[in-house]
Amino acid sequence: MTDKGKKPKKPSRQQVFTLVVQIGRKAGDGLPKDATGAALMCFASGVDEAEAVRETVALLKQADTAPLDVTGYGTLADREAEGHEIGEDERGLMQRALDENSVIVAQMTPFFGDEPDIDGV
Repeated sequence: MTDKGKKPKKPSRQQVFTLVVQIGRKAGDGLPKDATGAALMCFASGVDEAEAVRETVALLKQADTAPLDVTGYGTLADREAEGHEIGEDERGLMQRALDENSVIVAQMTPFFGDEPDIDGV
């Protein structure tokens, strides 16, 4: 048998986006007892940032968390263009998200209600 007639595989259009998701409290969310919520830094694959956000929010809801807000920081190239320092560990997690077409929660920072408001007050 030959490969004649088989279409060549198209290159993937998937990219990895860095997202920070703020979550509120929900029963069974796994956050520390006294936490009021948390920020999750995620690496999510998608053909565009909107798809990466949708997939991340859907996954976090399935994990019994309560996503409230998502801030996107773009792709690796976007972040490098902004001057962000990106270590090898972070790059490795981004590559894993791309290879597995997945969402990876890289860091979780719980909130305990004593954080300053956005205005620093």
